Formats: sequence, C-alpha cells, structure tokens
Amino acid sequence: MTGPARMSPERFEELVGDALDLIPPELAGAIDNVVVLVEARNDEEPSLLGLYHGIALTDRDSYYAGSLPDTVTIYREAILDICNTDDEVVEEVAITVIHEIAHYFGIDDDRLHELGWG
Repeated sequence: MTGPARMSPERFEELVGDALDLIPPELAGAIDNVVVLVEARNDEEPSLLGLYHGIALTDRDSYYAGSLPDTVTIYREAILDICNTDDEVVEEVAITVIHEIAHYFGIDDDRLHELGWG
C-alpha cells in the first residue's frame, strides 16, 4: 500500500493516548496545566504534524499562576499524509507526541534532533 494512510479519527485519538502512555511516570507526573488536542490540520501550516503552544515549564514564573492551559495539538491529516501503513502512523504519532511534550519541558528542536526525536 502506498500513499496516505487511512484511519478513523477515533483510532487516531487512541494512538495519541497510547503515545502519552509512553511518557515515563516521573515525567508524566510533572505535566501540569496541559491539554492534548487532535485536529485535522493546521490552517496556517498544513504540513505541520504537531504544535506546542504555551509557556515551557523552564520559562514559567509567578505570573504563570492562573494561566489558561498550554496546548499540544496533533494534526491527524498531516501525519496520515506522510505515512503509508498503520505501523508508520503508530510510530509517527508517538514521535510527534513525545516531540511536542518535550517542548513543554523546555527542550528545543535542535536538542530533540540530537536525541532522535526530530
């Protein structure tokens, strides 16, 4: 099978949940005030796989109290576009979720690439 992978939105959301379960408990316990969303596609950057929007844990100060939740958005159609099989989707969702959660912890793209999560 070649071309974009096909998957129901419900199954895709399950994969995002599975990817979140890959986060080690000691790190997962440190995640606070973050919402993980799944959307079809980013309107401004249609090929974007995921996006962290918020204030990284390393940049928070006393003014952060009471802030709206940070968001991690995973873009279903963009990920399906670059995958050919369900196994590829599983892998790409995991990489994208971990990548965006890493931004919450203040890890930048260069360091993520060095670690193999680019």
